Formats: sequence, structure tokens, C-alpha cells
Amino acid sequence: MVFVPSTPRLILGSSSIYRSELLSRLRIPFETMIPAIDETPRTGEAPEATACRLAHEKAMAIAQQVPGALVIGADQVASLDGRQIGKPGSHDNALRQLQAMRGREVVFHSALCLYDARPQISTPKCQVENISTKVTFRDLPDAELDAYLRIEQPYDCAGSAKNEALGIAIIEKIASDDPTALTGLPLIALTSMLRKAGVPFFAR
Repeated sequence: MVFVPSTPRLILGSSSIYRSELLSRLRIPFETMIPAIDETPRTGEAPEATACRLAHEKAMAIAQQVPGALVIGADQVASLDGRQIGKPGSHDNALRQLQAMRGREVVFHSALCLYDARPQISTPKCQVENISTKVTFRDLPDAELDAYLRIEQPYDCAGSAKNEALGIAIIEKIASDDPTALTGLPLIALTSMLRKAGVPFFAR
């Protein structure tokens, strides 16, 4: 492992307040920037492949704007029976999503990319990993699903549920190697990546 003496400028390429809150747990100074990329899935692209590609594209988009920085890109894609479940965008679409998922297991692919744009490094410049989380939704009636959506309005969230908020009440079971992956930023994987990049956690 090669340690670079100075801690680089760390940038989280995301507009998500939940990802920012998670990253702040590591007590490493960071900035946030919003990457401008097209998040449309490609025809025939597997859910995990979409998540990894978009995480990488987000990191690269920011790295091109800020030379020499350490950039985190993240993306999450939900899938049911191998088919992607996107952001609903409306109440009716969200209700249809929850109706299709109730009593079923949905896989959330939380991809992470750490791109190191420092010119002097000898460690891998780009690290990409996907952490899968299996979520079993409760078999709830339409009235409860509708009520949940009207309270939380998770219309910009893949899978139409926010586990970090009231959405946890419609979930029956969560299985993952990383408890933070479902919220969108797998910290166990990220800390491993940052260590490989020579970022210190305790000696600051």
C-alpha cells in the first residue's frame, strides 16, 4: 500500500443529502458537486452494469472539472426478477411499483466508484464495486401503500421507498454485506477504497 503524504481534495459527486450524511460519518473533509450525465439505462444492460457504469461516469464527470481530486461516484439501481425498476416520478407510477413489489424480494445494486486524479499516485486510479442488497417488501394492501406514498412522496427514489425514513415500515427484511449500501453509499466498500488510495482515518 502506498500512502501519499497529504490528504487530497475529496469530492462526492452526488446531490443526495443521505449520501452526504453517510460520508460525514468518516470525519474526512469533503465537498459535494452534482455531475451532469445522462442516467438513461442502455438497451439490454443488466441492472448491476447500469449502476456501475453510472457511478463511474459520475466520478469521471467531476474529475474532469477538478484535476487532482479524489472523486466518489455512486449510483443505485433496483431490480425485480432481473428487470430494472427506475425512479417512479409520480404517485401513480410509485403505487404501481409498490404493488408489483409487495411480498417480493427486490435487489438494490449500490455501485461505488472512487477515481483518483492525482498525477503522482501509483495506486489504481479507478476503483469500482457493486454492493447488492436484497429487500423483501411487506405484503400490504393498496390503502396502506397509497397512504405511505402520500406521506413520504418518494417519487425520486428507485423502488419508491426510502428505508432511511418511513419506508422502513413497508419493508419486511433486508440482507446485505454493508448496512449503509441500501441508503446509497456503501461505507465498508468506500473505506477499503480510500485506504488503498492512502487516505488516513485516524492519524489526522
